[in-house]
Amino acid sequence: MAKEVILMLFLNLLVLAILSSLPTSSAAPRWEIVQPMCSNNIVQNASLYVPNFVATMENISLQVRKSGFGLAVTGSGPLTNYGLAQCYGDLSPTDCVLCYAAARSALPQCFPSLGGRIYLDGCFMRDENYDFFQEYAGPNDHALCENRTVDDSAFRDAARRALSRAVLKAPGNDGYARVETKKMTVASRNESVYVLANCWKNLNASACSACLRNAFASLLGCLPRSGGRAVNVGCFVRYSDINFLNPVLAKGRGSRAKIVTAVVVSSAAVLIIGAAIGLYVWKQCAIQTKRRGSGDVEKLEKELTKSGLNFKYSVLEMATSSFDGSNKLGQGEFGTMYKGLLQDGRDIAVKRLFFNNKHRAKDFYKEVKIVSGVEHKNLIRLLGCSCSGPETLLVYEFLPNKSLDCYIFDAIKGKALNWGKRFEIIIGTAEGLVYLHENTKAQIIHRNVKASNILLDSRFRPKIADFGLVRSDKSHIITVIAGTLGYMAPEYFAHGQLTEKVDVYSFGVLVLEIVSGKKSSQSKNTEYGDSLITTAWKHFQLGTIEEIIDPNLTAHNYRNMKVEDEILRAFHVGLLCTQEISSLRPSMSRALQMLANKEVQLPAPSNPPFLDESTMELHGIAQNYKASPDEQGNMASNQLQLTSDLRI
Repeated sequence: MAKEVILMLFLNLLVLAILSSLPTSSAAPRWEIVQPMCSNNIVQNASLYVPNFVATMENISLQVRKSGFGLAVTGSGPLTNYGLAQCYGDLSPTDCVLCYAAARSALPQCFPSLGGRIYLDGCFMRDENYDFFQEYAGPNDHALCENRTVDDSAFRDAARRALSRAVLKAPGNDGYARVETKKMTVASRNESVYVLANCWKNLNASACSACLRNAFASLLGCLPRSGGRAVNVGCFVRYSDINFLNPVLAKGRGSRAKIVTAVVVSSAAVLIIGAAIGLYVWKQCAIQTKRRGSGDVEKLEKELTKSGLNFKYSVLEMATSSFDGSNKLGQGEFGTMYKGLLQDGRDIAVKRLFFNNKHRAKDFYKEVKIVSGVEHKNLIRLLGCSCSGPETLLVYEFLPNKSLDCYIFDAIKGKALNWGKRFEIIIGTAEGLVYLHENTKAQIIHRNVKASNILLDSRFRPKIADFGLVRSDKSHIITVIAGTLGYMAPEYFAHGQLTEKVDVYSFGVLVLEIVSGKKSSQSKNTEYGDSLITTAWKHFQLGTIEEIIDPNLTAHNYRNMKVEDEILRAFHVGLLCTQEISSLRPSMSRALQMLANKEVQLPAPSNPPFLDESTMELHGIAQNYKASPDEQGNMASNQLQLTSDLRI
């Protein structure tokens, strides 16, 4: 036994000697989050803020790929978006792209805060609603110290010297410096110190120097800790006794030859010890995995891989040409869609989510598995996902005619959709929602039914997109609101009450948009100065529905009696679906029946909710609209006629 121990010790020393001669670097990727800092100000208008943020990130993304640094400004006024991102000087271009992707996925978690900054071990990102580009110091500048202590005065002195060298060197070296002090004492005490100092490239040398001096002072407070990171407004400084720096490739063949010789001479020892170390590491990982409860995640990931639902990040990155702007199909509140081409020739659509779901990978994988099994002719097929890379991606089937909003809100393209096609889209969308609500094992509530989420195939048949990842077995209250202003039901918008009637409301708004060709949100009707739903309700009460119908329909075949009846019926059903009181709204199956079966009589709708967009508060009709005496008479007459003729 003693011989085996001596042999093992000898081989260990041999391997340590070999490894010490090799250039080392951190084994972990450099896109680990160090600390996020969110603004104290809250977004007041998400529908304007989010597009500006996304545009800023897209602009910066192109710059980062080229130079590792990017600045961008989007918008105007109080919601102007200022963004900055930078990779640290020792990162390779590939690691830089991965780090930026991780930062871009993590920073939106500050929402609804109006901006913030996030520090990763390999890069930095900041987003604000004001020009911060000249800032180099702030009240929240501080140091993050590691828990482990090195009880050695020699290490403390070495750390001070290394930090000082980096701080002095960086301002005159494009804001970047790295210092490596490698030393192992006879007593096997590690006195090695590795330092990285980086200022943002938008700062001049004097501002960079001031930021680094502040960082140096705060990091001295970390000693005798084994490492620390200074997270300052204008710079990032890190020191450690472990080599986290990316290696600097040696010039010439001499050093490479020495490394190759050492490896060849000791290959047998490395294989033996490697096997032993590998077995130990595997056991430790298994123990840690079991403790963390991540075995289920790995099991689900394997199941998804086996069933073809789990995509490697690198595969999707290649399919979209690294998410090149030329492949961008569109964007929404929660992600950007790109066209991709897999190596097997399949066209796909890849959604790049703004929010990273790695922290809830288990639930995310389960939801993907459930939703991928949902098949209906009017639901877009979810092909799988990627959650193991630096950001979360969803993979869908690709549809060539993009989304409904590209047509109905465009005076020219809208001519491609006559009423027959529009009615088919309304019916197909209703059938898809009925399936989600009633015919699946787990009831699925969409929460974001809108024109941009209705995709069209080559024959302009509708398929509902983004219907997944929201499941509900019964009415409940949620704390995170997801949806688009203008489509959200009042009980959901105001109180977070989620039922299938939330989708019914959104569907009703969609129907009114298809009939009128007008957007429900971010637009005002010039006649009344109100949103679409308010205007539609008033035209209905005044008996002037024809005035709000899309001119593309009236110019073609609106005067056809059959078409006219279908348009008016669809308009009426849209109002029934958007009633303020959720219990009065029909179910989706009932709404479908009302649309498809002309023998079904339609009840008179009650008033919809009215939203004051300046205060974001819901009001009753009496607070928003005062009819003239003549209008009141017409309303009363029309209402009486509807009540007597259309009551079920």
